[in-house]
Amino acid sequence: MFKEYYEKLLQQLSLDFNCTPADLQAKENIITASKLHEGRRNYSPDKPFLQMVTLGRNTVIMADECLHEFLHGWSKDAEGHRLFEFGKLTELNEELKRYGYQMAPTHHMFLPCRNVEAEERYQVKWLYDGEISPFYGNPQFPNAIAFPVPCPVRPDRIVAIAVDGDTIMGMAGCSEDAPHWQQIGIDTLPQYRSRGIGSYLVTLLKNKIVEMGDVPFYGTAAANIQSQNIAINSGFKPAWVETEAMKIGEDN
Repeated sequence: MFKEYYEKLLQQLSLDFNCTPADLQAKENIITASKLHEGRRNYSPDKPFLQMVTLGRNTVIMADECLHEFLHGWSKDAEGHRLFEFGKLTELNEELKRYGYQMAPTHHMFLPCRNVEAEERYQVKWLYDGEISPFYGNPQFPNAIAFPVPCPVRPDRIVAIAVDGDTIMGMAGCSEDAPHWQQIGIDTLPQYRSRGIGSYLVTLLKNKIVEMGDVPFYGTAAANIQSQNIAINSGFKPAWVETEAMKIGEDN
């Protein structure tokens, strides 16, 4: 399973980072010009000032050409994954400040690696596309769906809600970040945590996306161990790490 999705990942990241699949698996770090390709994961209408990704070997950095001279020196002779360490990111952040940018948080990204069957444990309601709209603006679900308004370039497609009667316990949702690439997010209300609801909903949603023929993927912060455990319990494993620059004062 993982190998099939990994090949698709190489194609998708090639669009996202203006590179080739071979660049993503090279020995040396690769620097490319910032460009918006059709079919990319769509997180901003503007060309990125800097984005970087590693699959564990080298790093590919897509950046505005004004940064290229610095980036060649900064990344030279460094193992790709070490460019994501605090010291190297601090050096990069200082350079970005000259242009009014700073580093955004680093995200650990997961792909499916095994089948997990979810035995029925909780009552679940399913919502699709326009049926999701009543939940926009609800501060309880900032990860499961777009917040506070729907995102036109990354539409929410499916929501799975665990309920106890009329009470919502948790919600998992997926947004179509690129054609047929569905990113899963999860929110479990505080009083219902540590009951396996998050893993249950993410597993159900992952399986639904697989049945549709789309690619489910999952992202979380480096220190969010609980979220990472949900991904692993649901049949995902780490596949890549990425980060980007954002304008100073801008909410990522």
